[in-house]
Amino acid sequence: MDPRLYRVQGKAELVKPTDLLALLQDVHREKLALYRRHERVAQAITSYEFNNTYQYVLQREDTHLAWLRDAITDAGAQPDESGVSPDVTLTGKGAAAARALFDEDARSAGDFVARWRPKVAAMTHARHRKMLDLLLGEVAEHQRFFEQASAGRVDLLGRRPEHAGTGGGVLPTRWVN
Repeated sequence: MDPRLYRVQGKAELVKPTDLLALLQDVHREKLALYRRHERVAQAITSYEFNNTYQYVLQREDTHLAWLRDAITDAGAQPDESGVSPDVTLTGKGAAAARALFDEDARSAGDFVARWRPKVAAMTHARHRKMLDLLLGEVAEHQRFFEQASAGRVDLLGRRPEHAGTGGGVLPTRWVN
């Protein structure tokens, strides 16, 4: 594969396949860290509506990580899956503790998008650029979910029929067969 020319802030630079692979590896590593944090937060959030939102985010992140793994594998490498699971500490009690987690997740999603958007926009590899654009768009949507959760919105994924209950909270594990 030949190096490709792209522009960053008006300056032409060469993009080599190894540079593209490094970019994909870096995005994967950061995305995996976000995923693992969201797993930990989902274990700490017992509110049905908010936990359900984290389950939705985790499902989308599973897809993002699969896309990245496939792109890295197609480039002839293996993704690094050895990232650490971040500690999630509840500070305070109840809604205040949950709000602090939502705020941190909104902040980290916004930082992720801000850090990667210019790099992705400069890519010339159309398929990977489109994949990463979609990924960044969904991370921005997750940021909005976290901001709305912090504000106390419980209808993030839709509204439950009137008089429908949650059965007292969420299950202690993510998947039940």
